[in-house]
Amino acid sequence: QVQLVESGGRLVQAGGSLRLSCAASGCTFYNYALGWFRQAPGKEREFVAAIVRSGDGTSYADSLKGRFTISRDNAKNTVYLQMNSLKAEDTAVYYCAAKDVSFLSGLSRSSNWYNYWGQGTQVTVSS
Repeated sequence: QVQLVESGGRLVQAGGSLRLSCAASGCTFYNYALGWFRQAPGKEREFVAAIVRSGDGTSYADSLKGRFTISRDNAKNTVYLQMNSLKAEDTAVYYCAAKDVSFLSGLSRSSNWYNYWGQGTQVTVSS
């Protein structure tokens, strides 16, 4: 079974940077599309970014484009989310998600498309 383990979430001051990591196991990592989502208290889960299995295609929430960067290292079975210029509104639990696309292509901004999820890591931005 696919397992995703996230790390890197912490308290950070506004304007700072943070890199989240999500390590995958139990899968042929290079056959999975990956995404990052976040959920703030009282709000719905929100799409952040996604990346195709080859790593050469990405998608971002419009409001986050330019500040956040998703990347993957297939040799390390890890997907990253680099977050810069953090704002208080970025405070949320951040989740990584994966979907087997061995016989598919592309990615999705919909949380329902993904069938494997990490435990989430808390990011708190203090202003």
